[in-house]
Amino acid sequence: LPGPPFTHQQMPSKMVYYGQTSCEQDTERYLDVVKYVFSYYKKEVPLIINTMGWVKGEGLLLLIDIIRLLSPSHIVQMDMCDWKVMPPLTSEHIHFSAGLHTKGKQQSKCKQLGVGSMESWKYPEGEDMSAPQHKLLYVHPEFPRAGVAGEVRVHSSILRDMSILGYLGHLQSPDIGAVLPLHSLVPYQVPFNAVALRVIHTDVAPSNIMYAVNASWVGLCCIPEEVRCQSEGPVLLTQTPICDCLGFGIVRGVDMEKKLYHILTPVPPANLRLVNCLLLGNIAIPNCVLVGQQGIEGEIPYVTSDYNYSI
Repeated sequence: LPGPPFTHQQMPSKMVYYGQTSCEQDTERYLDVVKYVFSYYKKEVPLIINTMGWVKGEGLLLLIDIIRLLSPSHIVQMDMCDWKVMPPLTSEHIHFSAGLHTKGKQQSKCKQLGVGSMESWKYPEGEDMSAPQHKLLYVHPEFPRAGVAGEVRVHSSILRDMSILGYLGHLQSPDIGAVLPLHSLVPYQVPFNAVALRVIHTDVAPSNIMYAVNASWVGLCCIPEEVRCQSEGPVLLTQTPICDCLGFGIVRGVDMEKKLYHILTPVPPANLRLVNCLLLGNIAIPNCVLVGQQGIEGEIPYVTSDYNYSI
């Protein structure tokens, strides 16, 4: 309602870095993330839950899981023009339908009362059916091309890039008229053994981990365990933690001799003291940041035409 997301960014009260634009590869971790964030909701004010647009196949089953998990009081279901695949998400449908990771309640018929009488569904004796009931508000737009998926997919990638650029805008000084390129900003130096490291979306051999991290977008996170390392690092996690994310940054460089990450981030120093984990996901830095670097003579850093596709 206030406009595109990049125009009104705010620091959330609780945030987890999922690290991917789609949850298809790991729906269980997605549900665990939803549980983790929702557990901090104090129920002192109304909460609006903006679900994602994946509502076909497993996406619909996952949506049923989420509704069952969060027990909302109201559901606003916006249908698409000439599309009848998705059923109305009534309380009965959520109650009896199986989700992707949860099971629905089994239906059982009552005894037939007589010939011609209405046969209804009843719950088995002794079964607790105090399921939360929600009110369904069903909206059916009648204007043409409502909910055309192809256009939304293109726009979503652009909006993601704009959100990243808007976030990086906090690195700029409000006193300077011109926008400074990222290579002219002073990064934080972070020792390898001060933070744990994890690549979320794929397996990377430890010998190649620094190639993956260099020039990448990372979530600056806080895990409850203390990071301990006997050597000078890097500290590699074997599993992806579900933990608080305090903001984001760009690993602008890796100093292998001094064992340092060089990180650009607008996160204030008071919050950076709490960061002890870097999570690298499948979120890319917008191309314009890399190819549009001002004041560079010769080859642009991190950009090359001499690329080996066998890597």
